[in-house]
Amino acid sequence: MPAPSDHTSVVTALAPDTRAALTARSNTAGLRHLALYLGALAACTAGIALQAPLWPLLMLPQGVLLVFLFTLSHECTHQTPFRSRWLNEAAGHVCALAIALPFVWFRYFHLAHHKFTNDPDRDPELEHGPRPETLPQWLRYLSGWGYWRGMALTLWRNAFGTMDAPYLPQRRHAAMRLEARVLLAVHAAALLTLLVSPLVLWLWLLPLLIGQPFLRAYLLAEHGLCPPVANMLENSRTTLTNRLVRFLAWNMPYHAEHHAFPAVPFHQLPAFHAITRAHLASMSHGYGAFTADYLRQLPR
Repeated sequence: MPAPSDHTSVVTALAPDTRAALTARSNTAGLRHLALYLGALAACTAGIALQAPLWPLLMLPQGVLLVFLFTLSHECTHQTPFRSRWLNEAAGHVCALAIALPFVWFRYFHLAHHKFTNDPDRDPELEHGPRPETLPQWLRYLSGWGYWRGMALTLWRNAFGTMDAPYLPQRRHAAMRLEARVLLAVHAAALLTLLVSPLVLWLWLLPLLIGQPFLRAYLLAEHGLCPPVANMLENSRTTLTNRLVRFLAWNMPYHAEHHAFPAVPFHQLPAFHAITRAHLASMSHGYGAFTADYLRQLPR
């Protein structure tokens, strides 16, 4: 009998004890990872704030650590980084403050993405058009301009406009409206501190701009060059990379595995990768290799 090759058959074939082990969530694993992550962020923040020798160079790791909070927020939408629901909710809302990504809204946006992955007509990640198709579009994408513009419009629409996206349940509109207004108020207050001190500029604004291209390059690999099919082991890419990148991204480079079985928490994804690797149709050996492949298919 041939081995299963689509995500449904792979997951269905799991023995009950294997499934239970793979989906076991852990406060200990989540808090340990978070403590290391926040420790690195605190060290960069302190170095910049105290103007340690060569402190401007710290804005690069500061920015990368800040923008990659996206991956923690992403995991929190699935309630998987921690066993306790309140920890997942708290972490998601704190990330929203750092990267202007409204957590309640993002949960429904992201669940729709899982349901319609890479469907050009229904995946909300593609609702503003396809992924970059020319070199200028790719460079614009890396700059993060589309993200910041999109988030500003989303926050404003959620706060004061009409929420008409089909994936946003009406019963949650009030929560999303309150969330957007709070985020706008907090960010406006943060910007006003620039009248007194440039600290917000060095610790937050400039690092976010510097770090964004690294996150964009990482995110493009998740589904870029993957076919618009239903099989999650084809429409999502796993990128084999080093421990540092896996740490920053909460093991989300195992992205096909995550889409195949979203209930698997980040710390169990390497084990699930060992099970699924033979069935992966979209896989790259590093982000440099993926980027080179992506650039090769762009028109000259």
